[in-house]
Amino acid sequence: MNSEQASANTRLGLIFVSIAVFFWGILPIALKLSGGFITPVTLTWFRFVMALVVTLLIQWRLGALRQFVGLPSLVWLKLLLAGVLLMCNYVSFVYSLGYLAPGTAQLNFQTAPFFLAFGGVLFFKERFNAFQLSCFATLGLGMLMFFHPQFDLNQASAHQVLLGIMIVQFSVISWTSYALLQKSISQQLSPSNVLLFIYALGIVLMAPLSDFSQFEAMTLDQWWIVLFCGANTLIAYGCFGQALHYWPTAQVSAMLSLTPVLSFSATELVVSFGWWSGVFTSANIDVLSFMGIVLIVCAVFVVQIVPMYQKRKQAKAFRTVL
Repeated sequence: MNSEQASANTRLGLIFVSIAVFFWGILPIALKLSGGFITPVTLTWFRFVMALVVTLLIQWRLGALRQFVGLPSLVWLKLLLAGVLLMCNYVSFVYSLGYLAPGTAQLNFQTAPFFLAFGGVLFFKERFNAFQLSCFATLGLGMLMFFHPQFDLNQASAHQVLLGIMIVQFSVISWTSYALLQKSISQQLSPSNVLLFIYALGIVLMAPLSDFSQFEAMTLDQWWIVLFCGANTLIAYGCFGQALHYWPTAQVSAMLSLTPVLSFSATELVVSFGWWSGVFTSANIDVLSFMGIVLIVCAVFVVQIVPMYQKRKQAKAFRTVL
């Protein structure tokens, strides 16, 4: 790969992962609002339906559906497993909220970027150097500092908290395994076609568990919330799949660590404007949490900028030699 192509891939990867982080960051606001009028399984079914229709039309228009012709049985097996794992992620995370506060569950889910990065090392022979390891250690410390007010065991017994954490980690492993499977078949299928299959599979498997009568009772504002959740699924997962195609999993996972910070910032913005005052309240972060934000942002910035700078420096030196 020449330097121009590498630079283009770097820019594309940054664009795609930034869009994914933004939409995943604001998604909890819409999900929180939807909780009062639709069940999580029914909402997920609708999100998959909306994403399937749009993705199918785009792939058909581009003539990309022919990629499914002649796929080896191993790829079909990976597709099936990826679809089941992604649905397990959706359902188990919602189930964990019965044992943990949302903030605590979200904190524990932030182990996902680390599992994703180490999965890249194990399965795709990607490497960590001392600099990258120090950045990931800083990310971990920053997230612990940022979410430390959520470690409140007074609202639940130790057994309930432990069970909730175990469920969240099952959700994390499910999501990470899905992401690694998607990357493993990226040479046979485009990210959009991988998601197309998963959406179709999810619609079939979740239909018996969905309550379609809830759609009849929804108001126009509630429909806008549901439509946004559907569009969010399409855009965020589509961009995430593209980012894995252009970037190593370690870099993608580092950027994903910004998601909880963005969720927090978006919630604080909603509170400051007085929107949905009966639903959202300020987190009232302390100095330690704010320091955690600074650590997370700095670590993600450094782990992205330094490799880009090194590549440009090497390319410049190569051109000078020629």
